[in-house]
Amino acid sequence: MGRNGAGPVIRISSAGTHSAGGIECCFCRCCTCIHVEFLKTMPGILKLCETVISGLIQSLLINYGLKYSTTIGSAFEGSLTTSSACFLTSAVLLACYIVSEKSYRLIRSSLFEMMFNALASFLYLSSASYLAFSTKIFLLPEYYIRPGFDVYPAMTAAYIMSGFVGVLHGADAYFSYTHYRTAR
Repeated sequence: MGRNGAGPVIRISSAGTHSAGGIECCFCRCCTCIHVEFLKTMPGILKLCETVISGLIQSLLINYGLKYSTTIGSAFEGSLTTSSACFLTSAVLLACYIVSEKSYRLIRSSLFEMMFNALASFLYLSSASYLAFSTKIFLLPEYYIRPGFDVYPAMTAAYIMSGFVGVLHGADAYFSYTHYRTAR
């Protein structure tokens, strides 16, 4: 009994990010282990964008830049390493967050998420500037000489997207930091 004999006190805890798991199908929910509601939140949108853009950068670097990696130099290797590592980590985190709300609450409020995003932001921004420098110095003259030289536009897109995803990781690091501070 609650106070003054009024009956039991029922408290509803908020589910956080997911509220109802699964996919709504007609009149029931299917696959309740999947929490697609996470993708409607700001952290979900950021993590999805980081993963997709990292995959696109990696694809551009491998499909267009691999043949010219000796011309571009270590800027290519640094950019490919950054995009590969961040793509893998972001994809694993995204999968964990979609499958398990508990994982989201535990990992998001940990130091790992904040440190990963801060480091990814630094690595993306530094590799983007280095790739931009190398692309302008080594590939731009070749682009003006040979009309069908398609590696220059691809590497330009790669360093622009690297800068953009670096900013996204920076924003995610900030949101992770505020989440980390409130969870302590």
